[in-house]
Amino acid sequence: MFVLFEEAGKYLGGRVLSEAEASAQVELDTGKRVKVKAANIVLRFEKPSPSELIAEARALAATMDLDLAWEFSPEGEFGFGDLAADYFQARPSLAQQAAALFGLFEAPHYFRRAGKGRFKKAPAEIVQQALVAIEKKKQVAAQIADWAKQLVEGTCPAPVRDQLYKILFKPDKNAAEYRAVVDASRASQRPPLELLERAGAIDSAYQFHWKRFLFENFPKGTAFPALQAPAITDALPLAEGVQAFSIDDSQTTEIDDALSVRGLGSGTVVVGIHIAAPGLALVPGSAIDQVARNRMSTVYMPGYKITMLPDDIVNAYTLQEGRDCPAVSLYATFDEASLALKGTETRLERVPIVANLRHDQLDAFVSEEWLTDPSVPNGDAPTVATQLREPLSFLFRLARSLKAQREVVRGKPENFNRPDYNFRLEGNVGEPSGEEKVSISTRRRGAPLDLIVAEAMILANSTWGSWLGEFGVPGLYRSQASLAPGVKVRMGTKPAPHAGIGVKSYAWSTSPLRRYTDLVNQWQIIAAARHGKTAALAAPFKPKDADLFSILSGFDAAYSTYNSYQAGMERFWTLKYLQQNGITELDATVMKDFPNGALVRADNLPLVFPVAGQQERGAHVRVKLGEIDEIALDVHGTVLARLDAAPDTAAIEDDGGDEEEVAGPIAIAVDLADSEATPDNVPA
Repeated sequence: MFVLFEEAGKYLGGRVLSEAEASAQVELDTGKRVKVKAANIVLRFEKPSPSELIAEARALAATMDLDLAWEFSPEGEFGFGDLAADYFQARPSLAQQAAALFGLFEAPHYFRRAGKGRFKKAPAEIVQQALVAIEKKKQVAAQIADWAKQLVEGTCPAPVRDQLYKILFKPDKNAAEYRAVVDASRASQRPPLELLERAGAIDSAYQFHWKRFLFENFPKGTAFPALQAPAITDALPLAEGVQAFSIDDSQTTEIDDALSVRGLGSGTVVVGIHIAAPGLALVPGSAIDQVARNRMSTVYMPGYKITMLPDDIVNAYTLQEGRDCPAVSLYATFDEASLALKGTETRLERVPIVANLRHDQLDAFVSEEWLTDPSVPNGDAPTVATQLREPLSFLFRLARSLKAQREVVRGKPENFNRPDYNFRLEGNVGEPSGEEKVSISTRRRGAPLDLIVAEAMILANSTWGSWLGEFGVPGLYRSQASLAPGVKVRMGTKPAPHAGIGVKSYAWSTSPLRRYTDLVNQWQIIAAARHGKTAALAAPFKPKDADLFSILSGFDAAYSTYNSYQAGMERFWTLKYLQQNGITELDATVMKDFPNGALVRADNLPLVFPVAGQQERGAHVRVKLGEIDEIALDVHGTVLARLDAAPDTAAIEDDGGDEEEVAGPIAIAVDLADSEATPDNVPA
């Protein structure tokens, strides 16, 4: 005897081996044996075989008019045999009974299940809703098929193009556009990104990277709401005898910091580190604060930037030359001969800014020799530099001393074996298109002006960090437990040593116009300057403040994302530079070796890439470049020749701690394992 039974939402057939009162042992056509509850058995028969019956019944069920079946089915509960008798004939055949069962079971929008083999017709309004949904689903399926066909043929439908970044990175996997890409990728056997690129969905590699970044980080755009900079109402004293100057690149508009020197020749020198003071006017929780907190930092990239604050707000507080600018000033007093630090003082004041110096205009003239030997002529050095030669010379001498002291704590010197690279997009105004002519220049890390600014900011950040800690005022700190491999820089709300810099605490405080952490810390520093030992009670953020921890985690995530994007865009323009200048070969140093290949760093460009063939770490090699992929930001190489006899591992031992990542395939969210269609929720 054979039986037809329900098992896990499916109807199966098999031969009965044995049977008890409540169950039967059944052998399926596959040979598998299963125990079936008696209540789940809906038909018993001697012939035909179960497979033949099921095949015949399914073919017959496909011909059934479900509208007609629903019309004359009973109002109450009924069995599939009852419908078979009404629909087919008074004495329905076995195949007709099974066909009625399959038809009822697979049409939940017409018939609700009321038990094993029993059903109840759905209300008319539910049926109509379901039929509309089914028709809509058919139309969507047809649209998906049409879009997929176009993609396979090399044309990108407009709706898919419009949803490109959502499809690739934050997809709704039920959306027709997404499913069309999945189906087309399956049909063409091409990866989704390659398929879309070939179909013309990506017009420009640069725009692809730029719009992807905006989609993920600025979904509402980069425009600012209408905001007005509040005035600083404090009656700030004017810093007497101070002539402050800033040192930045020409592209810098957010001038956060300036320096001053007083007392040269007197035996005691006072160095002023003056920081723009938006924290005197902006209030936590205000509209401007919300904008800054949402962005967390200015985003930098070659030829463009997205500022943390609107230009009008920046201009109100930036340290512009020719103005007496509100500032939070740290005055550090040094013995002029020994450079021993004798004391520090923090003041809220107005500071005269006499000059905004620019690296790119002065680096060629302000050399170590020019700063340390008064007999070196000024030559063609700009007048503003010659006028500030004496204070710059002292600051350079002081910077070298401060650096040496930090290196004692650090345990080893800071070696700047690699230069900083500057990118210039010729003729670029506003947002780049990606086709500009790019030039790449170098500035050796630790150049005199760089060193002066860096050491002054480290002094301010470490001094203020310790000062807040003394008063029990929390801040946003950066720390590193040791220089051991794998020990990373972390952020916290309490002072802790920073082994990488060689200071006992380090709180970013010197860039409040472009980093939100610095603005937060400035609010805390202002409270300390105003209230001293009671500052913890008056500061905007209290110890264990949940809001402060929220800011910390939000900043950490945003800053990491922005830095990654900047590195990616610098890599993009480096690859463009290779193309524009027809560079097909490079000299490089092997950073890492691995089986059948190595990772190398170009000698004169900011580029790390893999090469084929085993190479010794530290080896100097000549490399032939392969094809450049601007979407993946990828290029590979082949070693042509070894340029040295012995590897120079010292060149890669300590290069400042920054390791560029090698670009690779873009991580997208399109999963070709997704089911071809996700059923809509159809009422039944």
